[in-house]
Amino acid sequence: MEKVTIRAYNDQDFDESHFVSDPANPFTALINPETYALDYKVEFTAGQGHGTSAAHQRFNFKAPEEMSFEFLFDNTGIIDNQPKPNIHDDIEGFKKLLLELDSESHEPRHFKIAWGTFIFKGRCTALTITYKLFDDTGAPIRAVCKTTFKGSIDEVLRVAQDNTHSPDITHYRKVKSGETLPWLCYLVYGDSKYYLQVAKVNNLTNFRNLEQGQELFFPPIINTQTNA
Repeated sequence: MEKVTIRAYNDQDFDESHFVSDPANPFTALINPETYALDYKVEFTAGQGHGTSAAHQRFNFKAPEEMSFEFLFDNTGIIDNQPKPNIHDDIEGFKKLLLELDSESHEPRHFKIAWGTFIFKGRCTALTITYKLFDDTGAPIRAVCKTTFKGSIDEVLRVAQDNTHSPDITHYRKVKSGETLPWLCYLVYGDSKYYLQVAKVNNLTNFRNLEQGQELFFPPIINTQTNA
């Protein structure tokens, strides 16, 4: 049966020219995990609805999915008939591959996890090592490594999927230093001409003097045009 493999790269394009040169790369599981977990999250922030007295959950962003695996390390020789004194070197090599900053990019490495037709791309965010069996000297000879990876996709694809700047959905933005209402309308709608309508729905008496940290409501552009 095909084994799970982890391939490390120093760039998120996962081109083979960016394949990390490391004795532990690629990593191939001794035996395949019994299970893996996929974790999906959507982040919300509490907000006050306009013209209402009740708070509502306001969509913030969709967090990248997370994947968790457990890999067995066993140097007793029972599984592969290749006993070793201990698993220290194997564990250290695995930990170094996953967590060490890449010497070229000076950032955590990018990984492609493949298991048959299943492929997951991301970065390692956590590694937990549980030692389970020891020899007469107390040296570990079996361990389970739980790994967690946070997904990453091509930036162009991410923007296309999220589409959070679409003018036909509701937006909330906090004003940053130096920002003006026409500029914010341009960022949200792609056109600054809607600033008077936005000022009206936010009850702004002086749209030229925005306060830093002030939160503004940008309605869907269709409604904005209707209210014009």
